Amino acid sequence: MKKVLLKIDGMTCSACSSGLEKYLNKQDGILNASVNLVMNNASIEYDENKLDVGQIEKFVAKAGFESLGIDKLEKEEKKKSRGKYKLWIFTAIAILTLYIAMAHMIGLPEIPVFSMHTNPINYTVILALFSAFAMYLGRDILKNGYKNLIHKTANMDTLVMLGVLSSFLYSVYGTYMIIRGSHEYVERLYYESVVIILFFINIGRYVENRNKDKTKEAIQSLMLITPNKATVIKDGKEKQVTLDEISKGDIVVCKPGEKIAVDGEVIEGVTHINEAFITGESIPAKKEVGNKVIAGSINYEGWIKYKAEKIGRDSTVSEIVKMVVEATNTKAPIAKIADKISGYFVPAIIILAILAACVWLIIGRDIAFSINVLITVLVVACPCSLGLATPLAIVASSGLASKNGILIKNSESLENAHKAKIVVFDKTGTITQGKLSVSKIYNYLEDENKAKIDTEAERKQVEEAEVEQNTENGVLSVENAKIIKIVASIENKSEHPIARGVVNYAKEKNIEPENVEEFKNIAGYGIKAKYNGNSYLVGNNKLMNQNNIAIDFALEDEKELETNGNSIIFVAENEKLIALIGLKDTIKENSKEAIKKLQTKNIEVVMLTGDNERTADVIAHEVGIHKVIANVLPKEKANQVKHLKEQGMVMMCGDGINDSVSLVTADIGVAVGSGTDIAMDSSDVVLMSDNLEKIDKLINISKRTVRNIKQNLFWAFFYNVCMIPIAMGVFHFAGITMNPMLASIAMTLSSITVTLNSLRLTRDAI
Repeated sequence: MKKVLLKIDGMTCSACSSGLEKYLNKQDGILNASVNLVMNNASIEYDENKLDVGQIEKFVAKAGFESLGIDKLEKEEKKKSRGKYKLWIFTAIAILTLYIAMAHMIGLPEIPVFSMHTNPINYTVILALFSAFAMYLGRDILKNGYKNLIHKTANMDTLVMLGVLSSFLYSVYGTYMIIRGSHEYVERLYYESVVIILFFINIGRYVENRNKDKTKEAIQSLMLITPNKATVIKDGKEKQVTLDEISKGDIVVCKPGEKIAVDGEVIEGVTHINEAFITGESIPAKKEVGNKVIAGSINYEGWIKYKAEKIGRDSTVSEIVKMVVEATNTKAPIAKIADKISGYFVPAIIILAILAACVWLIIGRDIAFSINVLITVLVVACPCSLGLATPLAIVASSGLASKNGILIKNSESLENAHKAKIVVFDKTGTITQGKLSVSKIYNYLEDENKAKIDTEAERKQVEEAEVEQNTENGVLSVENAKIIKIVASIENKSEHPIARGVVNYAKEKNIEPENVEEFKNIAGYGIKAKYNGNSYLVGNNKLMNQNNIAIDFALEDEKELETNGNSIIFVAENEKLIALIGLKDTIKENSKEAIKKLQTKNIEVVMLTGDNERTADVIAHEVGIHKVIANVLPKEKANQVKHLKEQGMVMMCGDGINDSVSLVTADIGVAVGSGTDIAMDSSDVVLMSDNLEKIDKLINISKRTVRNIKQNLFWAFFYNVCMIPIAMGVFHFAGITMNPMLASIAMTLSSITVTLNSLRLTRDAI
């Protein structure tokens, strides 16, 4: 099985896209086809043993549309340019046609040679030529309408085609009668209707396409975010190359003010990088050796070297574009309803137009009046706005979400997110950082030193020394810094999570570990080593007891650390306990505020974790969660989610690895990304940063999207409900009538209303 994304030209409404989709899905060898009206593309899964891309493009052509191929953007741009010139020509034709046909009605001087009263044949022939030329300019509409009628997938173009041809053919008959001498037919020509209908439809499509392009700006801006060139190290020298010339493993240089060219890992230098376009976070992230960098992010002040890891289609930006486009290619439940309505709507309108015309003939009106009713109903009922109502809103919202660091994989999740009654959070790596860090130090050596201070001058000197070690992460006293340096130096050779917690904490405080001697790892207990001539024991209380180290005086401190969910390190120097160090998983900066925002929306927040109840309760209390489900194995999490789903729609938020099964089980699975790991297939939504407040933004975007779609559908139906009875002549007795030209204007206005309403989503604050 293979998958291809083809650009499609010629789609104008949901009946077009749904008709093409149905036609493609009927073809042997096509496993699944999803057509996107706004993005003008078709995502097609097919059996490569039966079909190739060329054959699929032939199917598209047979259905009445044109495939622009795969990623042939320049061809699409040429079409846009041609469309602009065609509109100018159409405008000139429309103005001339209206002047010749209606100048005498509003008191303007007639062109004598084309006067309907003094030269009716010239008048008729020139209008016929203008009308034929307009049909040539709008031939794509007529051709698509005919093909869709043949394939039994009638759409908006079918309605226009029937209306225009009816007008033209009846006018041709009128022309024949005028040439034969029946000049009264000069009042029954509809050539100007042919021109104006096609003219206004072209105006409407031009405006729609421009506005649809605006809804895609967020996606298109991602495609253009990476720089065109980069500097790489070749044979020990710096060389500027294009992105296509960069290979995996190349060493790339990024200077202050430049953009990162490809995804990679820093191998030299330190800097701060703005990754807002990926994570939605405005605060620059510190990058040093070992950290990942993302293509398109901006290097603020440092000079760095990084090794290229992901290039081209494998890059983070490419993955994001792919995910956002795929989200717009899925259909939300509300969109499926609109598509279903469109499928029945067009045939119903054709029948209704014919019936209305027949009724007026039966009750005694002439054929000209009946033809006028037929054409007007066909034109005014075109379901353009109905087709745009949902996809435009989905694309606009997907772009808005991606700008805020939220990637939505399918439109169903976008529609349903605001319906969530319960949000379930994993603890480790979701609410917390997922790594141990020093939370508290009991320094008994420091206490002894303070007890020995006799004079006020000495006490003041110690107090001043305690704030010397001041970092961006807080204040660490000089004595505590000494303890951390000792323990980090000893633990530096260990890979135990608790050991790494101390070492990483030391690095954060700019404390560099030093070499130790006689290092010995005692499995299950801790480490024994010598540092600066002193003997140290670093480990658990069992290690202290085994070596007869007195710890009774520290039991209360040990109990307090345990109560607060800490893992504990005992530190002994020369057979004397000098410190207790508590380490625990730290809570992410925005977790508490994110949970509070959800609770204000009357959403129940649940913590689901495999950790013990005591630790889970401590974290839950800190962030304000009242319901905790602890001691749950990864495979059992899905069962807990199933149980919660009985109470309402469940959104599950996890790290996308151990929580994969429960993410799939939940109604909406949200994976917390790290900025580069976005290939989380088990989730419906990916947060590109660790900021859980984006869950609230997701819900707000979802709510506004659904509200916008409902507004769009209202306006689409409102126009049709109001205009169709008028077009049918129901209110003719009251003097309220409509002609085909007014019908085309009304139809265009309905589409513009829906488009502009959808564009509000790109500007609304969330």
